[in-house]
Amino acid sequence: MSKITLTLPDGNKIEAPDGKNLFELSHGASGLVLAAKLDNELLPLDVVPAQDARLEWVTYGDKAGLEAYQRSASFILNMAVAELYHNTRLVIGHSISNGFYYDFSCGIPVTQELLNEISARMREISARDLPFRRLLLPREEAIRYFSERAMSESRRLAENSRITQVQVYECGRFANLEIHPLAYSTGAVSRFELKSYSPGFVILFPEQNDFEVNGHIGKTRKLFQIYKESKNWGNILGVSDVGRLDQIIARNGISEIIKVAEALHEKKIARIADAISDRREELRLVLITGPSAAGKTTFCKRLSAQLQVNGIRPLALSMDNYFINREACPRDERGELDFEALEALDLDLFNRHLADLLDGREVAVPKFDFESGRRVEGHRGMWLEDDQILIVEGIHALNPRISASVADGTKFRIYISALTQLTINDHSRISTTDTRILRRMVRDSRYRNYSAAQTLKRFPSVIRGERRNTFPFQENADVMFNSALVYELAVLKDMAVPLLEKIPAGDETRLEARRLLNFLMLFEPVAADEVPPTSILREFIGGSSFHY
Repeated sequence: MSKITLTLPDGNKIEAPDGKNLFELSHGASGLVLAAKLDNELLPLDVVPAQDARLEWVTYGDKAGLEAYQRSASFILNMAVAELYHNTRLVIGHSISNGFYYDFSCGIPVTQELLNEISARMREISARDLPFRRLLLPREEAIRYFSERAMSESRRLAENSRITQVQVYECGRFANLEIHPLAYSTGAVSRFELKSYSPGFVILFPEQNDFEVNGHIGKTRKLFQIYKESKNWGNILGVSDVGRLDQIIARNGISEIIKVAEALHEKKIARIADAISDRREELRLVLITGPSAAGKTTFCKRLSAQLQVNGIRPLALSMDNYFINREACPRDERGELDFEALEALDLDLFNRHLADLLDGREVAVPKFDFESGRRVEGHRGMWLEDDQILIVEGIHALNPRISASVADGTKFRIYISALTQLTINDHSRISTTDTRILRRMVRDSRYRNYSAAQTLKRFPSVIRGERRNTFPFQENADVMFNSALVYELAVLKDMAVPLLEKIPAGDETRLEARRLLNFLMLFEPVAADEVPPTSILREFIGGSSFHY
């Protein structure tokens, strides 16, 4: 019997007999193995190696392993609900804390008794260690498969996208379209917790550092209300999943969707401007924050226009211009440049300028050049007149250290997120982080002289920084705004795909690039000229009528 040689990162080799799959070969590996990389390609464990290759086990401690666990746990959750409550529609939502939010579309009240029953069935499924059976179906066969099982969202996606081969996982009588690997079997999913979160519930996953479930859900109620608002916007637009969006694009109906989506944004911005105007006599400072690529700068400009409609003259100050020179930027615990750290800003200069502006004095605002990574001092003069209000935007804007000298009653705080309204289907979500990565990748390429590989390499550090410096302050906001647009991934597709395809096979970010490419394959493209010049999306794709 011939053998295949697989080389591990430490140089050790595994001899793989013909017909032996990766799961069988993983016995003895350390950690909870959920997938594998063969020559830097992410593969499920049911794959049988066909040739000599470099092998790396993907465990729960890895990003890809965590995601595989989360998808597998979600599959088991939906399987349990399907077994217990026939013809009941359970719909996935956005992430909350270290988990995913779900609710029942038919309005079933979520009680502790119900959650206990579902959890018990999930643990039973896990204890049976059932294999996840993977099917690769040609498009036409997938359409028939989904039609026979009344999987309407998945059928619509297969019918209207350009994917030629559809990956489906089965376990028991439950099946779901999955674009990324699941674990080898249900036995891998041993730890989770279901916790009520009215009107639905959250499935919480183990922490990566100790594999223990932290049952505490942090303060997220204001953000959750924005999520509910965005779902309502999706209902107004008649678009809740990717297949429906693709169907609208194929029928040449996307122009109307874009107009209504942008109108919803404008109406919400106008309401925020009205809330500020109602407190005009007491307010001196408007603070705008949100994670990277949330669209803070364009939101600031559109809010300024709406404030002018209300007779308020705004003066905008961007914290991005107070970055210190790149070579002086602090480094994180991994030795990487930490652009998200508060210390990456010249905080003394910013606070001095903030105090001077609020006291009516003129300041020389610097300009940070992202291509060179250096700051140009004394770029332009700025001062705040008596009838003006100061608007400050940046990822640290809600940090109390930024405006500690300004009385709370004179500040209005705004948090911007980009909560994607779309799902792939009822059981598979679209990560908000993926939307922000694609936005930032396109913008970095156009305006900051960064390649897609550079953006992908830096983004884990960005996320770590946001968890420390931005997310902890989000619930301090007076109001929140969701900058996501239901159609934007269809526009970003044709811009992002060529950038991702340029990443060479040996690059450390190639695996992430392939994941995003597979994801973007679900979307029918939309031409950028459909996007209005004032859209938040223009901040990333170019062609904005605003000057940045």
